[in-house]
Amino acid sequence: MEDAYARSVSEVTQHAHSYGKNVLPQEKCTPFWKLVLKQFNDLLVKILIAAAFISFILALANGETVLSAFIEPSVILMILAANAAVGVITETNAEKALEELRAYQADVATVLRNGCFSILPAADLVPGDIVEVSVGCKIPADMRMIEILSDHLRVDQAILTGESCSVEKELDATTATNAVYQDKTSILFSGTTVVAGRARAVVIGVGSNTAMGSIRDSMLMTEDEVTPLKKKLDEFGTFLAKIIAGICVLVWVVNIGHFSDPAHGGFLRGAIHYFKIAVALAVAAIPEGLPAVVTTCLALGTKRMARLNAIVRSLPSVETLGCTTVICSDKTGTLTTNMMSVSKICVLHSLNNGPMNSEYVVSGTTYAPEGFIVDSLGAQLEIPAQYPCLLHIAMCSALCNESVIQYNPDKRIYEKIGESTEVALRLLAEKIGLPGFDTMPSALNMLSKHERASYCNRYWESQFKKVSLLEFSRDRKMMSVLCNRKQMEIMFSKGAPESILSRCTNILCNDDGSTVPLSAHIRAQLEAKYNSFAGKETLRCLALALKRMPMGQQSLSFDDENDLTFIGLVGMLDPPRDEVRNAILSCMNAGIRVIVVTGDNKTTAESLCQKIGAFDHLGDFTGFSYTASEFEELPALQKSVALQRMTILSRVEPSHKRMLVEALQNQNEVVAMTGDGVNDAPALKKANIGIAMGSGTAVAKSASDMVLADDNFATVVAAVAEGRVIYNNTKQFIRYMISSNIGEVVCIFVAAMLGIPDTLVPVQLLWVNLVTDGLPATAIGFNKQDSDVMKSKPRKVNEAVVSGWLFFRYLVIGAYVGLATVAGFIWWFVYYDNGPKLPYTELMHFDSCSTRETNYACSIFSDRHPSTVSMTVLVVVEMFNALNNLSENQSLLVIPPWSNLWLVASIIFTMILHILILYVQPLSALFSVTPLSWAEWTVVLYLSFPVILIDEILKFFSRNSGIRFSFRFRRADLLPKREIRDK
Repeated sequence: MEDAYARSVSEVTQHAHSYGKNVLPQEKCTPFWKLVLKQFNDLLVKILIAAAFISFILALANGETVLSAFIEPSVILMILAANAAVGVITETNAEKALEELRAYQADVATVLRNGCFSILPAADLVPGDIVEVSVGCKIPADMRMIEILSDHLRVDQAILTGESCSVEKELDATTATNAVYQDKTSILFSGTTVVAGRARAVVIGVGSNTAMGSIRDSMLMTEDEVTPLKKKLDEFGTFLAKIIAGICVLVWVVNIGHFSDPAHGGFLRGAIHYFKIAVALAVAAIPEGLPAVVTTCLALGTKRMARLNAIVRSLPSVETLGCTTVICSDKTGTLTTNMMSVSKICVLHSLNNGPMNSEYVVSGTTYAPEGFIVDSLGAQLEIPAQYPCLLHIAMCSALCNESVIQYNPDKRIYEKIGESTEVALRLLAEKIGLPGFDTMPSALNMLSKHERASYCNRYWESQFKKVSLLEFSRDRKMMSVLCNRKQMEIMFSKGAPESILSRCTNILCNDDGSTVPLSAHIRAQLEAKYNSFAGKETLRCLALALKRMPMGQQSLSFDDENDLTFIGLVGMLDPPRDEVRNAILSCMNAGIRVIVVTGDNKTTAESLCQKIGAFDHLGDFTGFSYTASEFEELPALQKSVALQRMTILSRVEPSHKRMLVEALQNQNEVVAMTGDGVNDAPALKKANIGIAMGSGTAVAKSASDMVLADDNFATVVAAVAEGRVIYNNTKQFIRYMISSNIGEVVCIFVAAMLGIPDTLVPVQLLWVNLVTDGLPATAIGFNKQDSDVMKSKPRKVNEAVVSGWLFFRYLVIGAYVGLATVAGFIWWFVYYDNGPKLPYTELMHFDSCSTRETNYACSIFSDRHPSTVSMTVLVVVEMFNALNNLSENQSLLVIPPWSNLWLVASIIFTMILHILILYVQPLSALFSVTPLSWAEWTVVLYLSFPVILIDEILKFFSRNSGIRFSFRFRRADLLPKREIRDK
């Protein structure tokens, strides 16, 4: 046969170079300069850059030095650079997922070359190569089985398919139509691991042409979804840019008649002067600090979420959680522990006393040797090993076993090597303990974790010497081991209950350790219990048996596996996490649908959901549970209806998970996908928010937006609540900044319309936008959450950040802010006792002062006091306005300022900074301001405080809907709105 193999290799090797190396190709990274430029591809950012450049040119044209002219543009550019840095870091992290996928490729392979098997780098494999695999091998490429060298071959392919148990492979090709990975039992998939047996296979796919390669391609095709908040901010930015452009052009056009005023020294200079006002207007209208404040608020949210064990990798995903409508949860390892464990035991109690069968429940759902045996009455067994059947179950579980449990001190967890079902039996032996020690449970607990991992198993292995082994085979469906102890030969067997029972003639009694004949009545009862375990409870069942062998026997044959003594029946499962039920119910109360997605079969998935208990209201799963093949075969209309009702999707492969996410997104759902395996990575990347498990693969974590450090599905619920709080607070500070910027626009626009001098210079506007607005806006992010935040339905993704009524409210507030600022400027010139007390008409004709005789010096219009008063009014009125944003509709009498001490502190700190630039000489010159007198401060307060009274009145209207909507916008909102996906 090996000669035939060699000929096969020679035929395909000549074409090997056309297939390339057996490695996942390294994706070309986006050049750094392209990543940087991408961050500036935003309309508002472009307007700001243009404003900075024009401001610099105009300053030079007015005779300023290069240093002073560059002050304002440099501030704008520094802010934009900081925002770009955050964006570049985020995108760089996203590309790591593709690199970490390469870690799942095998390093070496045992390959037939030149007529003999040798170990070669796996990267050198080509289609047609013959490869030999055995226990512990990582499959180096996609391969088709051609020869099994042991009784059977089992492969753990959970990272690819999500199946909770290893899969038995066979030589025959599948006959299933539309076969998925789970159906292809003759194929070994790259990156999976052999857990039992030895075989040879021919390579059929390498590198990108493997199942693992298709996952990589799927991840490459996935474009990052824009978060709902980002979409609304982008829409708002586009809308704002159009408004800004319109107002700037309007201001410039309206003042064309003033271009020739003598004060400007010519038409061209006049045009440049009003163009500079238009630029100042653009700077005032754009909330430069908004991106920084949004980023800061999201970052603060991630710190709070980290305390909840939710590690956020992508800042914008924090807000996305708040409007999540569907959570697609991977079953294995997410809703369950992904640690197979024995949960029930059934033995024969006695033929004479009480009930015939005894049933025990086993606690403990991890690989830690911790748990108790509880009888049918709910009483915990103090020393389980004193019961004969349980004692012999422990012996059989420890000896008829090839797996290993060990403690990993670095990870501080117990880990397994080998078949999951055998590991579950190892743990059962540890939970049953040892006989003859009254202090057994406490004595075991005194051992170190390393010693405790397999203490009882090692005891039984030291007491019995293994002499011979009959491996598991598909036709027998059992395995046996011959052991010797004190000149006594015993054969222990384990296997499928139907196989073991058919070979048993006797049964062990649990009450006295006697052996009695296995009657038809007892056999029927055991078969009924097995059907109950395997059917209704969907437990994976094994039967255990023993047989006294002739003294001195040194080998076993298949004929020896008859006339066995039945010990007991064990049922095992991948158990659901304890906290999952309440977590899913919380999701339902919050209007969030949970869909369980798994590679396991339909019955297992439905049973798990029944065990969780959160889906009891559904009753029968008909119409709520589908396999991937069933779902794909549905007509388009029925598929759409099924999506709206679906609770379980089973027998899925990676492409199905991604398909499910896309289908839900096409129905305008905001999808969160949880998962932990390599198979989950494409769907995690495609989902609106991908949530990986902390114990999951590096690929899943890198493709995700958030990682659950404790693998706890309940943490998702806490994260969703935090996401909703963050959005509510984000919405509040966005509204605060909008009203503030409206005030600045009104200020400049009104001043230009009235023909009075500039109330504020651009550098003052920048100071207000970045510092005065930024600090309180960030502090608003600390507003406390509402108690019913998880009792309301998710907000719609196309919900405007500022709706029609609120936009009107903030127009009113913004208009007052702007008018108060202009009023402070006019008051200083016209009414202030220490001011010039000019007639209002003189103020309106300031630009012609140099061409006519006046009783005052024209230099008065260059005095810094009036613009300082205006700037201070603007700062103080916005501090009062920040207090208005403690709540959208609640009065300050209900939610007082001290409910958010961060906001109070930020207001105090902002005022200290403002006082510094007024009274510290270098700063006052930089910002063109001057110290104010007490009389000037008094007027500032008089003009600023009414903003609270105005907003209190508007909040009163909001709380009383009948009054509120006597003035009503019929449009849903004034800001632009578009559907989340263009049809």
